[in-house]
Amino acid sequence: MRPATRPPAVRAIEPGDRAALEPLAHDLWGTHIVVGHGTVFEPATLAGFLAERDGRTVGLLTYVLDGDALEIVTIDAFPPAAGTGTALMDAAVETARARGCRRVVLMTTNDNLDALRFYQRRGFRIAAVRPGAVAAARALKPQIPETGAYGIPLRDEIELERDV
Repeated sequence: MRPATRPPAVRAIEPGDRAALEPLAHDLWGTHIVVGHGTVFEPATLAGFLAERDGRTVGLLTYVLDGDALEIVTIDAFPPAAGTGTALMDAAVETARARGCRRVVLMTTNDNLDALRFYQRRGFRIAAVRPGAVAAARALKPQIPETGAYGIPLRDEIELERDV
C-alpha cells in the first residue's frame, strides 16, 4: 500500500509561466510539439494547468476547446501515482463544465497501457481507434519512436472521452 500523499495545488497556467513551459514541454515530449489526430500542437502555448507541491512543479495538463469538447492535449505527472494526474484531470473536467462543454476527450497510443488504465478508471471510455495513425504522426514529428512502452510497436491512436 502506498503512503498517503497530500494532493498538489493545481492552478491555471498564467502568462508568466510561459517561459518555463517551453523547456518543460521539450523535456517531456522530446520536442516543442505533440501530434494527435493529424494535428500539430505546441503545448507550451496552450491553456492548461500546473500542479505544484512544496513550490515545485509536479504536473502539467494542456488543453484546447473544440466545439462541445475540451480536448486534453498533454497530461504529465512526476512522479506518477502520487495523485497529481487525478488532480489535473479533475481541474480539466471542472473547466469543461464551466465552459459549457458536454465532454472531455483525449488521445493516447496503443502502447500506453498505464494511461489507458488511468483514464478508464476515471470514467473515460474508448470512443475511436485509428489504426496506423502513428505513422502519419511520425511524418509530422519524426522523433516518435517505432517501439513504445513495454516493447509494443507504436502504431495506433486511441481516442477516449467522458461526459461531463
